[in-house]
Formats: sequence, structure tokens, C-alpha cells
Amino acid sequence: MGQTRVATKSAETVVSPETANGLEEEELQLLGENSWEEFSIDVPWGTVEGKWWGSKERQPIIALHGWQDNCGSFDRLCPLMPADTSVLAIDLPGHGKSSPYPQGMQYFIFWDGICLIRRIVRKYNWKDVTLLGHSLGGALTFMYAASFPLEVKKLINIDIAGPTVRGTQRMAEGTGKALDKFLDYETLPESKQPCYSYDEMIKLVLDAYDGSVDEPSVRVLMKRGMRHNPSKDGYLFARDLRLKVSLLGMFTAEQTLAYARQIRCRVLNIRGKPGMKFESPQVYTEVIKTLRENASKVVYVEVPGTHHLHLVTPERVAPHINQFLKDH
Repeated sequence: MGQTRVATKSAETVVSPETANGLEEEELQLLGENSWEEFSIDVPWGTVEGKWWGSKERQPIIALHGWQDNCGSFDRLCPLMPADTSVLAIDLPGHGKSSPYPQGMQYFIFWDGICLIRRIVRKYNWKDVTLLGHSLGGALTFMYAASFPLEVKKLINIDIAGPTVRGTQRMAEGTGKALDKFLDYETLPESKQPCYSYDEMIKLVLDAYDGSVDEPSVRVLMKRGMRHNPSKDGYLFARDLRLKVSLLGMFTAEQTLAYARQIRCRVLNIRGKPGMKFESPQVYTEVIKTLRENASKVVYVEVPGTHHLHLVTPERVAPHINQFLKDH
């Protein structure tokens, strides 16, 4: 168990885009681009793969990427973090190089992710963990901090406040289609999966992200995001197609706010502007407000950028994270 801490009412810190470049930046020794190694964790269904940045002698920050991305999402941010920092960025199950779930199993992406973090923390007996998450990964780290409030020291989330909220009517109407789609993907042989040339794959992914990433960022993500198909001399997506069925297990606003009230650690929330468009954008504001009432400290930052601002414009994000790690 982590050390028990008495939570005080949150201290509020807001940093506007205008002051983002005014953060004091000392002469930091940074991790740099080549300070990582592949890292593998055995799990009951295979392995969870990832990249360990920095020294393995230190307990790492656990970093989780967004839906259908992979740990390459942090390839441009981690080199800009202090050299005395360690970061374990993992590929979530079915993403990147990590094993997919066995046939017959469904992905309940939010609930699965909490259990995965717990599995890793217990395996290595880490205490007072620091979590870093983008998008889906941020929802998972939020949920973990709420589920184990006395065991998380710091929570850093990028362009997400909590699990994606969907209206109950929309969830009810979409359940049947989601189940059929899942079963279709489950039985789709690789021979019938679309296969593309490298350039076709890059363009397809670039178009799919609809402006959230640029072409160099797509090339970074696709280092782990696609795999070669020698029989057709082309490329397939590396991720499990079943991940595309993400509707099941979504949250209501009431659920998300209930979990927000559980969080006691120090929080840094970096919101992209314009960032991601949410179905219920007001929930983001409500979650931050709720965190301020319960967490020990909340720093909320608005940074110009797309939803993938940590990948496309990491130089805007890193100073805020480095300052938070140092001062808070």
C-alpha cells in the first residue's frame, strides 16, 4: 500500500496560453531521443510491450496513449523531459506490439485499462505512482487515480479530463450494432483485411486523424502502428480490429463526476486549444471543478494545439510537465 496522505482542499493554479512561454526554463539535462529501450511485461494472454525511457533504476512514470494509437505517441515528448526522469510508455493490449486479447474476449477499454495499470503496479510493487495519459490513456489514469486514491502521487492528463461521456440513449441505440460489428471483426481473416503500400497507409491514417496530427507525426506513430504482410508485400494495421468497437462500457456524466470526487493526488491537466471536440464538452469543465474540490492540488493549463499536441507540438507541452514534476 502507498503511504496514506491527508488531502487538503485543492490549491488552484491556472496557466493561460499567453504565459505558457513564460515558464522559467532552467538549463535542464534532457532525456534525449535515444534514451529508451524496448520493454516487455508478461501477462496471462501474452505480453504488454513498451518503451522504457531513462534509467531502469528509478520507478518510472507510467504513460498511456490514446485509442488506436501506441506508445510512439510519446516519442517526441519524452526526449524533452528531465534526464533524471524515467517513463514507461506501454502499448495497451491489442495496440502497437502488445498482444491482443484472445478470440472470444471483448475490449471494455476503460475498465480493462484500470486493471492493466493495477497489474503492472502490483507486479513491480511500485508505490506513490505518477501517471501520464493522453486521450483514452488519460481516462484510464484518471480512473486508476480515483480507484486507488491513496496510492497515486501525481496525475498528468493531456486533452482529456475523464472517461468519454456518452448519452444513455445513444448507448442504448448503438449496442446491437456494436455487438454485430465486434463479431464480424472477430471472424475476419487476415487475407480479407485491407493491405496498403507504405505511402497509402500514411495517407490513409493522416486523413483519418482529420487534422489532429501532421504527416511526420503519423510516420512516428506508424513505426509501431502497422506491420508488413509479406504475402501481399504491403502493410496491415498492427492494432486489433476489434478495438474499433469502443461503444461498450462508456460512462455517463454522473459516473465520471463520482470518480472525480475520489481523486486526492496532485493533478496537472493540459487542455489543447482547440484540442478534441467532445459530445458533452461541459463535462470537461465540471470534472476540473470537481477535482479542485477534492484533489490536493490542481494545475489546469490551456495550450494551443490539436488533440495530439504532445506529439505534434511537444515543445509547448514539456515545460508544463517538467515544471509540475519539479515544483509539485
